[in-house]
Amino acid sequence: MKRRHAIALGLLVVGFDGLWHADQASGQPGGGWVTLFDGSNLDHWDRVGDANWRIAGRVVQADKGNGFLVSKSSYADFEIRAEFWVDADANSGIFIRCSDPQKITSATAYEVNIFDKRPDPSYGTGAIVNVARVSPMPKAGGKWNVFEITAKGPKFTVTLNGQRTVDGAEDSKHSSGPIALQHAAGVVKFRKVQIRPL
Repeated sequence: MKRRHAIALGLLVVGFDGLWHADQASGQPGGGWVTLFDGSNLDHWDRVGDANWRIAGRVVQADKGNGFLVSKSSYADFEIRAEFWVDADANSGIFIRCSDPQKITSATAYEVNIFDKRPDPSYGTGAIVNVARVSPMPKAGGKWNVFEITAKGPKFTVTLNGQRTVDGAEDSKHSSGPIALQHAAGVVKFRKVQIRPL
């Protein structure tokens, strides 16, 4: 009986040791995630356009103008996790792999849309404009939401609040570039934006 107990205890110690070393091998705290915005500053971003982005109450927000916060770094394959709040009239989005960071459109980047009142709802909130439709379109207005976006090679997945809205869509027009947070209408707020290169 004592021998079985000693063997079980030994296996348990080896298991915990393996888990500890696996965690250390990930290289960075938090599994490789890089925080681009945490409510304190806009050091990782450039402003493009005339949106009135400002930090208030540990969120970055805009309610006038048309413009973007564009990441200073470029990314090819990655995961993004972003927490955002919009009102019902907002037109916003997260643009990824922007090929021209001074002229950001759905033709020069992939636009993961936040637009509950888009006239064509198939490319509304949760869709990738002109790449992956969403049906039914979820609504983001009036609450805090979480986008999880993965771009790996030509494949994309998008999850909004735990609901998969884009699953394995493929397109190869844009291979890398900055990401951009958009304000085009309404009230738009971001409180946390993280990225993990793949």
